[in-house]
Amino acid sequence: MAQVELARAAVEDLDRLVMTHSLPGDTRERVRTSLEPLARFPRLGPELTGRWNGFRFTLGPWRWILLVYVFDVPRDRVTIVTIQDARTSSAVTGS
Repeated sequence: MAQVELARAAVEDLDRLVMTHSLPGDTRERVRTSLEPLARFPRLGPELTGRWNGFRFTLGPWRWILLVYVFDVPRDRVTIVTIQDARTSSAVTGS
């Protein structure tokens, strides 16, 4: 099983979303639960293209939360690099 970890930037992104979107107190636990399948299926999310080539994404506890990650095959490690509100114009896109 792959190790799943959050980059510092992803933690900061999540903290910001919790504050700016008035998310519930259990948001971090919900995100953790959303990430659990990546340990067994690290290629679960679709691949991104363009500027985000080499990254994948999965949805968080709500359909509008993007959990963008990279899978380091040799180390069997999934790193969440950013957590974004998919409804914004600055969110990760496939092209």
